[in-house]
Amino acid sequence: MEIRPIRTEADYERTLKEVSRLVDLDPAPDTVEGDRLEVLSTLVQAYESRHHPIDLPDPIEAIKFRMEQSGLSIKDLEPMIGRRNRVYEILNRKRALTLPMIRKLHQELGIPAESLIQPTA
Repeated sequence: MEIRPIRTEADYERTLKEVSRLVDLDPAPDTVEGDRLEVLSTLVQAYESRHHPIDLPDPIEAIKFRMEQSGLSIKDLEPMIGRRNRVYEILNRKRALTLPMIRKLHQELGIPAESLIQPTA
């Protein structure tokens, strides 16, 4: 199979099958199969970013997810957001995140700033 651009869903599906087959082979880098896998993966990523984009998460859901993921409590968010009542207001969508809050949440918790600046649902 020669390498060609992915232009249609059928091309996309065919390429995914080929990528899956190559992944199962677990080719070493700098081999014909390894290079083929790398090129096809790049084509798939480009096609998916154009035709199947993934929306950024809601900022509050991103915070709650990181809290759950890291085992954080409301008290743990106080240095980034403010007093306990302010944290509850943010998490209950009664108050919007401010720029300093967004910066601190990004720096301290590693939540992408792009997610935090999205409008809340």
